[in-house]
Amino acid sequence: MAGSPFLLGGVILKTLLVLAMASSKSGWYDAHATFYGDMQGKETMQGACGYGDLFKQGYGLETTALSAALFDGGLSCGACFMIKCVNDPQWCIPDAGTITVTATNFCPANYSKPTGNWCNPPLQHFDLSMPMFVKIAHYKAGIVPVQYRRVRCHRRGGVKFEIKGNPYWVLVLVFNVGGVGDVSNVKIKGSNTRWIQMSRNWGQNWDVGVVLVRQMLSFQVTTGDRQMIQFHDVAPAHWRFGQTFEGKSNF
Repeated sequence: MAGSPFLLGGVILKTLLVLAMASSKSGWYDAHATFYGDMQGKETMQGACGYGDLFKQGYGLETTALSAALFDGGLSCGACFMIKCVNDPQWCIPDAGTITVTATNFCPANYSKPTGNWCNPPLQHFDLSMPMFVKIAHYKAGIVPVQYRRVRCHRRGGVKFEIKGNPYWVLVLVFNVGGVGDVSNVKIKGSNTRWIQMSRNWGQNWDVGVVLVRQMLSFQVTTGDRQMIQFHDVAPAHWRFGQTFEGKSNF
């Protein structure tokens, strides 16, 4: 089996993992980056984290899709990453510095071929919006080696809650989250109820099967670093499905 692409792929994978372990000592981790969509970024809207119009929601085009190893089943949605292009003089832009992006989408694994599947576990990979990719690398590169680290997210205003669903089922998108950016737990409280545990539906959409119409709504949000904030009476009693409300604070 000498020369087998499967064996070669295994050697490359082990090399990448060793490099990642070495770089982690300095706070930076090795990965690779590609891009998707065009300079307008239409293809980056929506996505597996449940966000909608990224411009209206404050994320713009400073976003990325994550490979399965980084996406962690959606737990990393909203997290911020600092990324720099490294070790490729041909394709990295000299003195480009770093970019900071928010995780808003998922780069799915592809098991249809033995090599070139950059988003397959356990590889750590960023599929950047095109405007972010060309800040650190030349467009024709296609894929470049990068280093990354988690950083705090800086947001304008308070945490926001978009309420969807029907009178018997409430689905809430939690976004514009500062601090570590990712949300690990959400509770909701009507003016006539106690705190009610919500379940992660997908991405940063959280749901509960309770009638909460004609009640003021409060939210309790916990981020990945176990920081918790309660947002009291965020939505008035006359709230409607499809509306978005902003809390008075952020992480």
